[in-house]
Amino acid sequence: MTETLLNNFLFILLPVLIYLIFFEDRLSHYRSHRVFLLLAAFPLILTMTFPIKMELGFNFDLRYIPFIIAALFSGYKVAIPLYILLNGYRFILGGEGMIQSFLFSTVVLLVVPYWCRKFIQLTPKERIIWGGITSFLVVSFYLLTLTAFFPVLNEEYWMIAANIVPVHVAGVVIVLVLIEKIITNNQKREQYMQSERLNVINELSASVSHEIRNPLTVTSGFLQLLKESKTVKADDKVYIEYSLTELKRAEKIISDFLSFAKPQAKNMVTTNLKSEIEYVNNIMVPYAHQHLVELEFSFTNHLSRTFDQNQIQQCLINLYKNAIEAMKENGGTLSIDVFTKKRYIIICIKDTGEGMTEEEVSLIGKPYYSTKKEGTGLGMVMVYSVVDKIGGRIEIDSEKGVGTTFQLTIPVK
Repeated sequence: MTETLLNNFLFILLPVLIYLIFFEDRLSHYRSHRVFLLLAAFPLILTMTFPIKMELGFNFDLRYIPFIIAALFSGYKVAIPLYILLNGYRFILGGEGMIQSFLFSTVVLLVVPYWCRKFIQLTPKERIIWGGITSFLVVSFYLLTLTAFFPVLNEEYWMIAANIVPVHVAGVVIVLVLIEKIITNNQKREQYMQSERLNVINELSASVSHEIRNPLTVTSGFLQLLKESKTVKADDKVYIEYSLTELKRAEKIISDFLSFAKPQAKNMVTTNLKSEIEYVNNIMVPYAHQHLVELEFSFTNHLSRTFDQNQIQQCLINLYKNAIEAMKENGGTLSIDVFTKKRYIIICIKDTGEGMTEEEVSLIGKPYYSTKKEGTGLGMVMVYSVVDKIGGRIEIDSEKGVGTTFQLTIPVK
């Protein structure tokens, strides 16, 4: 029995090894449903193929460990195919307990994936704890249901029950620890790469802006001389005036661009963000109504943080604008929720637009990538740059045809 249990446990660990070897560098979004389905299917089949055979007339295995973990992380999209696979293969294997297996897996399918969204929103530590609790409840319920089918429970039943419960719980906890470690490593690698990209862009933009400013200054000086010259006709001076106006506008654009590369002391404020977000709401309401979008606003944050006010406002304007434009076909609702979670300020911006695929989500924030035909992607580069400078992070949850949620998590020092 112990040897079979250990073999089952090794089957459970196999997907983690496969992921580390083949998928870790290729996936940027850990909730890839296809990958979870693929990696959960292997141990599910293997554990059912090599079960623990009991004298009571039924078999036991660890098939519900990959089923529970995949259901908690990916919900019904993965749980339903796994449920079909589990019961289809159980029918092929035949033998006693087939009806019980079908009924029990149906109960697990109805209950466990329902908590997927709440489970994902938990911290890594909380996910591990609740995963262990879920595993304990599932296996305890399974053993309890078996007592209804066997009027006499011998010593073998109680011995295997005493072994299966801790092994099942430990298996879920260990796999969850490994998954959370993989998620953390992926996130840190993505943050590091994004930070490096933003640093390069900031340095390049500062250098290019400085080089552009020099010829603009020279050109402006010569145009000023031409404007004051008596040999130039009055009609021609009108064009000189237009040119000077455009040069001033170009100079302002460069100055604004440089201000985003580095926070300005004169713009630094310590705030809980309420006035900044209300300001952005007020200026974006006409644009939202133009696109038949309603704004819903909730603010419960009590923490304060020092920001460059101009940068944070422009950051929010870019996010609002993108969300509104994602709903420009049929309108919708833009929800803004600002609240506190421990020592973090959380800003959630949720739209009911067209949504994005996992691949599109993974490319957001990279230079010159945009989901809009006329877009350059530089607006989101600026958003990521501002959030990165204050030590925050951005999480994107999007589903095609449903909508997108941007969550900004800002630490309070």
